[in-house]
Amino acid sequence: MKKILYKWIFFNLMGWKIVGSIDPSVKKCVMMVLPHTSAHDFYLGIFTRGITELQMHWVGKKELFKFPFGAYFRYMGGEPLDRTGGLNKVDSVAAIFERKEIFRLAVLPEGTRKKVASLKTGFYYIAMKARVPIIPVTFDFGRKQVSLGKPLEPTGNLDADMAILSLHFQGVKGKIVSQGYEF
Repeated sequence: MKKILYKWIFFNLMGWKIVGSIDPSVKKCVMMVLPHTSAHDFYLGIFTRGITELQMHWVGKKELFKFPFGAYFRYMGGEPLDRTGGLNKVDSVAAIFERKEIFRLAVLPEGTRKKVASLKTGFYYIAMKARVPIIPVTFDFGRKQVSLGKPLEPTGNLDADMAILSLHFQGVKGKIVSQGYEF
């Protein structure tokens, strides 16, 4: 029932579409989501998750997962990030991948909704450490479409892999066009 409601709102009321798909057999991956220029991106992700019926996740500091919001955040795909014991973020997130049977992590490489000159590369090193593919995902407000790209197995050559991934984001417009990262 939820899927039917999500589809009706997303496709009919909002006029959006989903292009591409994530193979359900890809149970672990890092989803590189760009551009991130607006809080509207959050509900686009929620609709995409509900329509595709694929588990999709995000991480947040462990303090967010305490009462009263902890159960809701977990229900929405959240996973607390515990950095105790001297672990850095990459190691902490890679440890989550090891514990979970299914973990499709959405990461926003811009790190903010403001204009940035360069992307954060943590998503890449998380994928390398966890030995999972990177799937490029766009929320294109110009075309009103969510685009789910093809998985890329990171090679260890960041520049070469980013050149391949960047092709998925060419011509994509965020909600606030002037805030989007330009490849």
